[in-house]
Amino acid sequence: MSLNELKGVCLHVLKDNYVNFEGRATRYEFWWFYLISICLSVLATIGDQICGIAICSGLLSLALLLPQLSLCARRLHDINRSGWWQLLLLIPVIGWIVLIVWFVQKSDESANDFGEPSTFPAENQAAAAAQE
Repeated sequence: MSLNELKGVCLHVLKDNYVNFEGRATRYEFWWFYLISICLSVLATIGDQICGIAICSGLLSLALLLPQLSLCARRLHDINRSGWWQLLLLIPVIGWIVLIVWFVQKSDESANDFGEPSTFPAENQAAAAAQE
C-alpha cells in the first residue's frame, strides 16, 4: 500500500462520494478509510491534549460524520443490505458485532439491488499510474 493509494482512497470517499448514499463500496475502500480516520482521530486527540481544549477532535468528528455514514451505507449495499442496517449501532455490543461481521464479508461479485460491483481499487491504480 503506497501513500498514493491511501491518498486515492481518502479523495474518493471525501471528494467523489462525500454524502453519496447510493452505490457500493468495497472492503478495501471501507477499511482503509476507517484506518485513516482512526489515525487522524488519535492525532487530533493528541493535539487536544497539547492545547488543553477538545476542539480538534470535535471538528474532525463533525467533518467525518457524513462521509462515514455514507461509506457505511455503501458498504452495506455491497453485501446486498440496506443502509438502514446502520441503526444497529444503537444496540450496544450485539449490534456492533453484527455490523463488523457484515463489514468484513466479501463483496457480491455480481450486480445486486444497489447496482454493479464497485471497481474502485482498479480505477485508483489506473489513475495513480497515469499521474506518475
